[in-house]
Amino acid sequence: MIFLYLILLLFCFLSKRAQATELWCYSCVSHQPGCGELTVDWRIHHAITCPRDDDTCVKITETKGAEKLITRDCLSNLVGLRRDIPADTYEGCRPAAEHPKLAVYVQNNIKELEIKRDYWNEVTYCFCKFDQWCNGSHYNIAEFANVLITLISLVILQKWMFH
Repeated sequence: MIFLYLILLLFCFLSKRAQATELWCYSCVSHQPGCGELTVDWRIHHAITCPRDDDTCVKITETKGAEKLITRDCLSNLVGLRRDIPADTYEGCRPAAEHPKLAVYVQNNIKELEIKRDYWNEVTYCFCKFDQWCNGSHYNIAEFANVLITLISLVILQKWMFH
């Protein structure tokens, strides 16, 4: 029985190593319930697996006065949608890149379309790639789950060995 239990533990650790190349990020906008400024409710917003191996989790904070919009996603999902991504996408936060020629030849009076992307006063990009769910809250749910699984298996092993 101990042999089967050790094989199960070995399988858990090896499957964790096989998933090490995948990066999980939150994908939500702060106008959605459970996607706040400081925390993300993991019960509502499950992690997505970033499509590229060298991907990065991104948290975009856009502010205008007291109004704030926070977007969380993988960098590869945002590349085709955003033109203000900074050139340096390594760990840390930096302001958005300027794009002065965006929509220069377009005449459109519908401001909700925001073709020139000049509504927000301040746009900040925060990048992270070394932790799962790093574009979310301050604590890591994966670490908590790992500790909980380890404790439960130790209790089961102790009960089995001393009975």
